[in-house]
Amino acid sequence: MAKKNTILVRLVSTADTGYFLVKKRNPKKQPEKLSFRKYDPVVRKHVEFKEQKIK
Repeated sequence: MAKKNTILVRLVSTADTGYFLVKKRNPKKQPEKLSFRKYDPVVRKHVEFKEQKIK
């Protein structure tokens, strides 16, 4: 059986609210870390979300 190409990564809010999103990423096609500007409902603003590994 083949190994999966995608890994799950955790996108953590830079507003230090503890809110996070989970996305899939293919490390062979996209070696750099993900970074998105998304809505954080805890602070009710758009903030930057940066990638961390899921523990």
